[in-house]
Amino acid sequence: MALNLEQHPCFNVKAKHKFGRVHLPVAPRCNIKCNFCNRKFDCVNESRPGVSSGILTPKQAMVYLGEVMKQKGNISVVGIAGPGDPFANPDETMETLQLVREKYPEMMLCLASNGLNIGPYLDELKELDVSHVTITVNAVDPAVGEQIYAWVRANKHVYHVKSGFKMLLEKQIEAVKGLKERGITTKINTIIIPGINDQHVEAVAKTISDLGADIHNCVAYYPNEGSAFENIEEPSADMMKAVRDVAGKYLPLMHHCTRCRADAVGLLGEKPDKGLMKTLQACEQIRDDVIPSLDVNRPNVAIATLEGVLVNQHLGQAQRLAIYGKKNGNIHLLETRETPVEGTGANRWQALAHLLSDCSTILVSGIGETPKTILSEYGFRIFEVEGLIDEALSAIFSGHDLSHMKKHDIGPCKCGGNAIGCG
Repeated sequence: MALNLEQHPCFNVKAKHKFGRVHLPVAPRCNIKCNFCNRKFDCVNESRPGVSSGILTPKQAMVYLGEVMKQKGNISVVGIAGPGDPFANPDETMETLQLVREKYPEMMLCLASNGLNIGPYLDELKELDVSHVTITVNAVDPAVGEQIYAWVRANKHVYHVKSGFKMLLEKQIEAVKGLKERGITTKINTIIIPGINDQHVEAVAKTISDLGADIHNCVAYYPNEGSAFENIEEPSADMMKAVRDVAGKYLPLMHHCTRCRADAVGLLGEKPDKGLMKTLQACEQIRDDVIPSLDVNRPNVAIATLEGVLVNQHLGQAQRLAIYGKKNGNIHLLETRETPVEGTGANRWQALAHLLSDCSTILVSGIGETPKTILSEYGFRIFEVEGLIDEALSAIFSGHDLSHMKKHDIGPCKCGGNAIGCG
């Protein structure tokens, strides 16, 4: 596999202005309680770990990733970093990684975890060519760690911080060793919390260096309203410099961290893309069983109708189409659009495709082979149906098929009529 590890913007400062990353927020649950975290997912104005504008299933994440790849031409890494912990959500995490590897075989894959439950998945991560993993280690001394965490959950049991931190640290040490045994580049994040662990960083740095970690990232704590540490101030620039001077004696340091959101996308330091945030939120609403035929940027439906009640017009005869879509969660008639004039051959259907650029589905009572072929090439789903518009739209937007509304052509009567009555 032709992975260029030098193109990971978080592990190589030279790559940060050229190559972007995307975090897929498929892991909402967490298995530890940090005293600096308030588990808030949805603030679009914040840029910090634990924040996401939506939570996706693996299949929804693949639709979203497809839209990201269309809009961002420099994505070199797909990562999972929460907004909880990837291995408090192992099924979702591993399915997402598998789907990404299948569709984008040359993409770098990475993860960010607290390390508590990553151990059982190390061999699978190696098989999937996950090339970079970040483990957050905030303390290696129980006297410090017990101030940072409230509890640890493992094997469906919640442990008090005294026994919980001991377990967490053991699992983190095993995780770093296991990652390095499998040749996976390993970064350690340490959240610098003034008055808690700022004087403890050297011990952390020495420990992780001895374990074989590749790089250390000292991350400035961010005060979160509603957390146990909400009254602790963010570390000063002088404190961060002093901490990094000490930690840098043991391992190379990452100096360009931007405290990425769990749904970060694009270059490091790039402002959140509000358009892609809306796309992510749209993906969050779609059903897994209709994802293969859904285009989140073309959510509307065009209908050939004579009176606005029934799907009852042949596309070639329709002088206008009714455009339906969702507004405030409900299905509405958005507008009607006049179709291109007749007599221009294939150009008419190409023009119609552009006219319906926000639609992915067309409902008609009939359609010729030429327009059907051309519109299908533009990615439209075309259904020849008959019946109530409301019934058809309800089926489409709820993910059900339209087989019960399929139009059945009736042949001519034996008397020579056209099936609309003999006599």
